[in-house]
Amino acid sequence: MKRNTRINLLLLLAVAVLAVIPLVFGLGDHKEEPFTGADAEAETAITELEPEYEPWFSPLYEPPSGEIESALFAAQAALGAGVLAYYFGLRRGRRQGAEQALADRRDASVGNGGNVGDVGD
Repeated sequence: MKRNTRINLLLLLAVAVLAVIPLVFGLGDHKEEPFTGADAEAETAITELEPEYEPWFSPLYEPPSGEIESALFAAQAALGAGVLAYYFGLRRGRRQGAEQALADRRDASVGNGGNVGDVGD
C-alpha cells in the first residue's frame, strides 16, 4: 500500500472516530438540544449572565424553522466546498498542463536534433 493511501485512510478513520465518539459516550445527553451550534450556546450563556441584554441588531432574515436554517447552512457549506474544489482543480490542471507542455517541448527538441524551431526533414 502506498504511503499516501495509508495516510488518507488514517485521516478518514480519525474523522470517523471524532464523529462517532460524542454519540457513543452520550456527550450532550444532559442538554435539551445536545448538538446545537456555537451561536445558540453563546446566546444561552449571555442570557444567563445578563438577562436584560439587548442585541445591537437583528438578523436580516430569520428562517421559519431550525430545519430550514440547517438546510441553508448546509447549502452554504456545499457552495463553499464547490468553489474551493474548483479552484484547487483548476490550479492542478494548469500545473499538469504546463508540465505536459514542457515534456512535449523536450520530446520535440530531442526528436529533431536539439533545435526546437526546426521542422523535421
